[in-house]
Amino acid sequence: MPQLSQVHRFAKAIGDKLKQQHLQLVTAESCTGGQLAQTITSVSGASVWFERGFVTYSNLSKQQILGVDKALLNQYGPVSEKTALAMAKGALKQSPASISIAITGIAGPGGGSQETPVGTIWTAWARKKSFCQALCQHYSGDRLIIRYAAVEFALKTLLSLMEK
Repeated sequence: MPQLSQVHRFAKAIGDKLKQQHLQLVTAESCTGGQLAQTITSVSGASVWFERGFVTYSNLSKQQILGVDKALLNQYGPVSEKTALAMAKGALKQSPASISIAITGIAGPGGGSQETPVGTIWTAWARKKSFCQALCQHYSGDRLIIRYAAVEFALKTLLSLMEK
């Protein structure tokens, strides 16, 4: 399992960069169920740079809260690159924040398929008038390990994107 202190360090480093640039972050989570937002808000002073977090576990909530198109969900499924990107863009539309992270996937132990096995996680990052990209990771382990790994990857990658 990823070390929680390392995940916390990523969140703090992101917060420091966001504060320096006078930017805020918004999150949109499905399979992590708010764990990303919880990790972020464990950093003292996060209220300066963390604007809000959306937990959109169901397809309906992705549509109603983030504006993810029903046809997109029907065609590509909730665990896909297109859905992760739509979630990241939708979070930015529903918030004054400038940067978003979206996570969607299958944490298990059930729910997987041959095409999308348990441990498949799509993460997307977007910045208004700048980047919007998604990456897929495949994790093994139990539900807790998969969710922690997804949060760690999301934060570590955002930090890397911000350093470019």
